[in-house]
Amino acid sequence: MSLSTPALILLVTNLGLIWLLLAAPIGKRTIRVRRLFREKPERIGEAMHPLGRDALWDPQILSSQPLKERNGIVQTFAQSDRDGQPIERRLALDPVDGAWTMAYEARVLEDSALDPAFWKNYRECRKVRPVPGGTELIIEQTDQYRGLAMLIFRFFQLRRQFDTFEAWLTTGKASRVTGFERPAIQIMMAVLSTLILWPFFGLSLSGLAMSTMLTLVIALHELGHLVAYRAFGHETVRMIFIPLLGGVAIGGKPYSSRLEVATCALMGPGLSAFFVPVLVEAHVIGTDAGASGAYNEIVLTFLLIMGGFNILNMLPMSRFDGGQVLRQVFVSRNALLFGTFVVAGAIMLTGWRIGIPYQALCGGLAVMVLLSMTNQVGVKPRRELLPIGGGERLFVLFGYYAALVIHAYGLIYAADHLF
Repeated sequence: MSLSTPALILLVTNLGLIWLLLAAPIGKRTIRVRRLFREKPERIGEAMHPLGRDALWDPQILSSQPLKERNGIVQTFAQSDRDGQPIERRLALDPVDGAWTMAYEARVLEDSALDPAFWKNYRECRKVRPVPGGTELIIEQTDQYRGLAMLIFRFFQLRRQFDTFEAWLTTGKASRVTGFERPAIQIMMAVLSTLILWPFFGLSLSGLAMSTMLTLVIALHELGHLVAYRAFGHETVRMIFIPLLGGVAIGGKPYSSRLEVATCALMGPGLSAFFVPVLVEAHVIGTDAGASGAYNEIVLTFLLIMGGFNILNMLPMSRFDGGQVLRQVFVSRNALLFGTFVVAGAIMLTGWRIGIPYQALCGGLAVMVLLSMTNQVGVKPRRELLPIGGGERLFVLFGYYAALVIHAYGLIYAADHLF
């Protein structure tokens, strides 16, 4: 049995998708969604304008009040900032020419959670006009994008807003819980992810077993993030499966400190590290007891996949857990470069130890370095994160390198007994 070829193909595929989603220079793009409602234009306009009679139809908006400044609006949202207070956003409204019942373009002037630079190029335009059979509503969102992830997210978010608004028009109620985030839907997404990963391991029962194990490893990894979010006071947390790319854990509020960022990132591989010695011991006990070859192969394959997935996730790239941890604990550029060199070297040594050709290791490292050097625009908070103390830094670093060593040991142990 050999996992090197499918694993490398899957790795290259995922790195390409990560670049496309997070770093590709998309430029300025406009998302436009329009829908016809069998309602009078006046009712749609009263709901869509921030100062309309029904402006609070959306449960995400707690209040919407005029500012003293001309054409200014201040809105508060149900989402919390890092202090647990409702997010407050100040908007400037500009008129839009044309034969519209209601039309305006909004610019974000200030946000209590995000730095103003995040909203620099953002514009949202809403238009309402009568058409045969009812009223047409058009919402356009324009922004400068690097990577498709935010563009795709906003498109589906806008579609979801239309669906919620349509439900409110029909029933008078708007639910905050989306169908996509329901547990049943996420279980279906996990199954879909397993089926998409299946061909990478061969269209056989053993290939299906390995893709299922990878899905379970991803779920366990994301569970570690969820546990950390809860420990730091996030009242709402959720896990979303993304076919082929894996999964993502989402907290309920912005980060407060560098320690919180580092710990929440570390707990993904950190929780999984606790299961490495359990699997090793399960193999030892099974071998001593004369367990079947199928039992040992299942245990070792699961250990191999767990070790490989988490080690790759601990790579010192900005969008990976490893990069998130290192960027919080190393305050100087030289220290960050040193830590990155140590981690990259340890991972390359582990890859060489389990038999991956050095050409593939060097090529993969080169791709990762290029991705790390790509200029990426992150979501900058309104206020600087609270600094991390010396003791906290040592604690996080010890946990990070311990998790790295434990997963490397598990990976080498499994490879030595499988191949």
